[in-house]
Amino acid sequence: MTSKLPSIRTVASRAGVSTATVSNVLNARRSVAPELAERVRAAVAELGYIADLGASRLRSRKSSVAGVVVPDLGNPFFGEFVAVLEHAARRDGYDLLIVSSGDDPAQEAARMRTLLTWRPAGLIVVPFGDEVGAMDAAIAARVPVVAADRFPAGSVLDMVAVDNRAAAAEVARHLIEGGRRHILVAAADLSIGNIRERYEGILLAAGAEAEVEPIEVGFTLAESRARLTERLTHGLPPDALFTLNNIATLGALGALAAAGLTVPGDIALVGFDDEEWMRAVSPPLTAVRQPVELLGREAWGRLMARVGGDTSPPRQVRLACTLEIRASSAPAQRSNASSALGRWAQQTNRKETY
Repeated sequence: MTSKLPSIRTVASRAGVSTATVSNVLNARRSVAPELAERVRAAVAELGYIADLGASRLRSRKSSVAGVVVPDLGNPFFGEFVAVLEHAARRDGYDLLIVSSGDDPAQEAARMRTLLTWRPAGLIVVPFGDEVGAMDAAIAARVPVVAADRFPAGSVLDMVAVDNRAAAAEVARHLIEGGRRHILVAAADLSIGNIRERYEGILLAAGAEAEVEPIEVGFTLAESRARLTERLTHGLPPDALFTLNNIATLGALGALAAAGLTVPGDIALVGFDDEEWMRAVSPPLTAVRQPVELLGREAWGRLMARVGGDTSPPRQVRLACTLEIRASSAPAQRSNASSALGRWAQQTNRKETY
């Protein structure tokens, strides 16, 4: 059996005051005599009253809720990004509705439409691909949308992301200066905008000085490890590996161990996304650090500007990353750099004699 939740009228009756007084006490809108405020709070506690925020928003025609859509809540990068948004939202008196698209464009559109039924003040979306799902519905509902982390192609949205090409180009220069000449680039999926930008950045910076070989490794740890293991145990081994997201970096560690390759002796390893565990492994991993806190603050700031009535042209903001250089990308030593190639050649020659 279920019991009906007490209404604001029930609270007012129990406290012997008007519903307006109850509302003023709960929302701290106007000064209420201490004795009356205490009676209201006592009635609320006794009855277990819970305010109907949805009805309150409909009456005031002002939403104190914002929506956030990310590709994968299990990814530490997106978890950190959402934490920054939550802090900013709490400061500004907003609650967040947070959903995951599961790296699926169809789910992204469906989840956005669900969020729009809550009549949010605005949405912050990390789009899966080159389009933001359900933008037509958001436009029809006059709900402002800010795209973060990835820039949808040809979009007229406010967008905040990092300068992926510049960060990847710095990685290329660092590896080449360290004597690396064959860079394997592990990408989840090159059709994703920010991943594609990172690959383009290292490809252009390497030019004719180094061979850049791409490999798509999927979105899961198991996929990344399996595909990298297959590549590293077959064919000419690279002398550098650049992983374009944190999942691929984790997969790379398992694949390198399975292939019997040492870091940085046989191969240099650099990851995109710097996390605490990367400093704890041996050797510590060189990684591109994204300014996640600034990314979240900028995205929230743009959304609040639009919610507040800003009608200026859409802005596209690119934030600089930092390359944290550690032992995993130390310069190649000739004897060590040739060891993996020598082992590969010996294995190839043995196979040919059978």
